[in-house]
Amino acid sequence: MQNRLGPNRVGPFGIFQTIADLFKLLFKELIPIKDADSFLFNLAPFIVIIASFMAIAAIPFAKGLHAIDLNIGVLYVIAVSAMGVIGVLLAGWSSNNKYSLIGAMRSGAQIVSYELSVGLALITIVIMAGSMQLSVIVEAQRDGWFIFKGHIPAFIAFVIFLISSTAETNRGPFDLAEAESELTAGYHTEYSGIKFAFFFLAEYINMFIVASIAATVFLGGWMPFHVGHWGGFNQVMDFIPPFIWYIGKTFFVIFLMMWFKWTFPRLRIDQLLTLEWKYLLPINLVNVLIMAFIVLMGWHF
Repeated sequence: MQNRLGPNRVGPFGIFQTIADLFKLLFKELIPIKDADSFLFNLAPFIVIIASFMAIAAIPFAKGLHAIDLNIGVLYVIAVSAMGVIGVLLAGWSSNNKYSLIGAMRSGAQIVSYELSVGLALITIVIMAGSMQLSVIVEAQRDGWFIFKGHIPAFIAFVIFLISSTAETNRGPFDLAEAESELTAGYHTEYSGIKFAFFFLAEYINMFIVASIAATVFLGGWMPFHVGHWGGFNQVMDFIPPFIWYIGKTFFVIFLMMWFKWTFPRLRIDQLLTLEWKYLLPINLVNVLIMAFIVLMGWHF
């Protein structure tokens, strides 16, 4: 995608590069910042990483394979993932660095704005499933994934969820919070060693979480792909273990997010917020109403 080789020294084709980076960051010196608020400065990375791990708890990897099956699973994931923004704002402010503060403010505005669209896109499917419990939502897709069963509103919700979650995780082309070319590194400029690794890791964990939620809610989670009355085809699909289905769908969504990053140029901050407030949010609100009407009339499959 990038049309370049990338890091290729560690392991065959550079596949162990990430592990090498992890060890490098673990053993790097933690540089104390002279006038930083030390308590908040040290607390911020932990808030960011804990919020990410709390969100993973509710995700069903296969039938019965999740840490906790909450009856408000969707609400829980939205709520705990929203806590990460507190860590981001604390990191920027406590660093006592104007670049960090600008980065944190941008990131805060971006995450809070796009959370609305992520929530509304999920609500569209919650209306259709009639439940917030993730295992029930997956079970409802046994005879067809919601992206196919929910007509056009489900597809629109999927596209909006993909755009909004990419923005919410600070991935390109929405990575203004850490636009290296103009803001050094945004809110984590002053961090080093393992604290920096926490921010770095949290971004990728969050990417995995939003891809998992997309796979679970829109693409049937661990459910295999079935086509109507094609008995033989459906049996072949059933041979693939549920966990493999889930991982495959999740990585497909991650691939789409990566594709975004390498295809589009970075947006300006005003364009970024205009996209959310003037376009995605109104489309989403109308989409929720249309889905509610379809469910009320019983027009879905």
